[in-house]
Amino acid sequence: MRKSMVAGNWKMNGSSAFAAQMSEQFNQHAPTVSSVDVVLCPPAIYLSQVQGDAQGYACAAQNVHFAGSGAFTGEISVAMLNDIKCKYVLVGHSERREMFAETDAIIAKKMAVCVAASLVPILCIGETLVQRNNGEAFAVVKRQVLAALEDIDLKTNDIVIAYEPIWAIGTGETATPEQAQEIHAYIRSVLEAEISLEVAERTRILYGGSVSALTASELFSQPDIDGGLVGGASLKVEDFKIICSAAAN
Repeated sequence: MRKSMVAGNWKMNGSSAFAAQMSEQFNQHAPTVSSVDVVLCPPAIYLSQVQGDAQGYACAAQNVHFAGSGAFTGEISVAMLNDIKCKYVLVGHSERREMFAETDAIIAKKMAVCVAASLVPILCIGETLVQRNNGEAFAVVKRQVLAALEDIDLKTNDIVIAYEPIWAIGTGETATPEQAQEIHAYIRSVLEAEISLEVAERTRILYGGSVSALTASELFSQPDIDGGLVGGASLKVEDFKIICSAAAN
């Protein structure tokens, strides 16, 4: 049975004091949600601090570079993340794709180096509103999944997939539970058809479109939704606790 996961993506928000508060809160809250993997994704400047305080949660970097080292000002390597014992990495977030021109090919390279370094990538995929309205949602997520997995053997390595409909990120809009479940089930069917039933059944697929304390419970009750990638609500301690508790039920 797949263990639920809730990952809180702080994006470019927070402070050292906020990081300390969140760490304390979730070290205390962990026993009440032991059936859920809680992951905090702070900005890179706070990643070492949050990771160093971790007891009841794990950490994810918001980004990584595919090169091992070199003249890549501002970037972070997998070796650096391993050095601070970071476990997860967000790869292919829609903001990286749209604002920083990350292509499927770049994302595939990042996925490969993460898996080779025993980091668990959280692969973000999802369609725009135009693509959904044009009936292209299934084709888009299939293309993104298969491109990202091109150089990875999922029979011996684990990843997490986060479906984030771009039209529902930061807009206050949320896919209905039925809409989200339909895409999640389709992603799982792609994994089964292209790799194996075993991989499809054990791969966790999170929902990442404006998850809130009000919507989490109904979304997480769907059979193919294994938790959430949470943006704005992860900056509100009590709301994020409620979301984590919803994934535990």
